[in-house]
Amino acid sequence: MGIEAYRWVMTGPKAPMERQDFQAAPAAGEVVVQVAGCGVCHTDLGYYYDGVRTNQPLPLALGHEISGRVVAAGEGAQGWMGKAVIVPAVLPCGECDLCRRGLGTICRGQKMPGNDIQGGFASHIVVPGRGLCEVDEKRLAAANLQLWQVSVVADALTTPYQAVRRAGVTPGSVAVVIGAGGVGGYCVQVANAFGASVLAIDVDGRKLEAVARHGAAQTLNSRGMDAKAIKQAVSAFAKERGLKPTEWFIFECSGTAAGQQTAWNLLVHGATLSVVGFTMDKVEVRLSNLMAFDARALGNWGCPPEHYPAALDLVLDGKVQVAPFVEAHPLSEINSVFEAVHRHDIRARVVLQPR
Repeated sequence: MGIEAYRWVMTGPKAPMERQDFQAAPAAGEVVVQVAGCGVCHTDLGYYYDGVRTNQPLPLALGHEISGRVVAAGEGAQGWMGKAVIVPAVLPCGECDLCRRGLGTICRGQKMPGNDIQGGFASHIVVPGRGLCEVDEKRLAAANLQLWQVSVVADALTTPYQAVRRAGVTPGSVAVVIGAGGVGGYCVQVANAFGASVLAIDVDGRKLEAVARHGAAQTLNSRGMDAKAIKQAVSAFAKERGLKPTEWFIFECSGTAAGQQTAWNLLVHGATLSVVGFTMDKVEVRLSNLMAFDARALGNWGCPPEHYPAALDLVLDGKVQVAPFVEAHPLSEINSVFEAVHRHDIRARVVLQPR
């Protein structure tokens, strides 16, 4: 017998999501997590509005930014019982050659809630026990946070954390973050926590105002600026602070063609370009710029589960703030919430809560 549960499933692009009752029962190695909150990500909007295909056929519950409590466990996973956890947005199998070589982000057997398996817009979710991130509830309370608020660590925080860590940001670096929204805002904070001087670029003054209070040494509203003017502004930012005119760390977090073009145009000698945001749009670039600048470009697909605790530590230690950037809404209002987020009527990262 499983646990009586429900989820809101997508039946087709733009079709109203429907409530579906089910029995949540873990198999060997699996756990049932009672969902405290599940964040609404740009990727979810892509599935719902833009025709991005999920790996599992519809109907499917979306949602991959999940925190909650383990309330049932299958054989081999009983040690998780009762623990508060964050479910990684991408769960590698942990057993294949790629995983054994530390390449879990490209594991071909990986499971992403809301894509490969049923997601977190639900009262409960069944997931593999391997790779869960335990949340220390005493530290959580000391940080004046609730479990639902750290759901966004599962993707909005850990994805830019992985990008900053992998790029090799060091104290005294110049970091340029393009797109200061959900993921970009956390990228600003993480790069700052790693010791970089961060310039945040966006066309939305309200987003820039928010990150100016949380990690950005300077902001730049690039609306109406051409590529040359933007690069000159970044150069001036570095020069004024006595920082290098080379080896910039550039993080494209906007998930737009315009943002990607801006990021490419900012390449300097020894630069590292990290593509963090996703768009179906295409851009035209001259790849020889990588050769000419001896630069590198990195893609980013999620974050290995083994790095989640360090990312969560940044939150629990107060080095990265999540509370000012999230707001809770009832899961039962998922259809109207999706519409509001899609219209940009809600500025914060929405976390849907079963109630």
